[in-house]
Amino acid sequence: MSIKHDGWIKRMAEDCRMIEPFVKEQVKKNNISFGLSSFGYDIRLDREFKLFNAPQGLVLDPKDVKENTFRHTKTDICTIPANSFVLAKSLEYFRMPDNVLGIVVGKSTYARCGIIVNVTPLEPGWEGTLTISISNTTHSPVKIYAYEGIAQVLFFESDQACSISYRDRKGKYQSQEDITISKL
Repeated sequence: MSIKHDGWIKRMAEDCRMIEPFVKEQVKKNNISFGLSSFGYDIRLDREFKLFNAPQGLVLDPKDVKENTFRHTKTDICTIPANSFVLAKSLEYFRMPDNVLGIVVGKSTYARCGIIVNVTPLEPGWEGTLTISISNTTHSPVKIYAYEGIAQVLFFESDQACSISYRDRKGKYQSQEDITISKL
């Protein structure tokens, strides 16, 4: 398995529609960068957010998360309260080939403000928009920006397709286009 470079990512995005919309160069002017980088792709946030909105003391159960645990909003700038988190979605839609795995890491601009980005792997055969968990680890509110970079996807290609893809397993998050809370 090898990490893929900008030429491979560009070819897969253009020929196989692996990333849509696809920005074929890194855009930096007056924003947190996004688009194609040397060995990955910097994804952007859409303007939809689900802010954690549960009463203090609530125990979150990943087997039984209620929709009313979150407050849905659409905005260009989302302020994450101190010691809290939001769920967001990527602006980009992904179609992962059966021999490619994507790993997401946070951007240093946000990490330096106490923001932790958590996204599970983009498994072979999976497609959809990413649901992104963004945690504010500080004692102060922190702003995040729609249509700007939030994280980088690194792509790893195997010389052969996986034996059972996410699509084949009929994964529960397949083809998601909305911010999706935990499902069983």
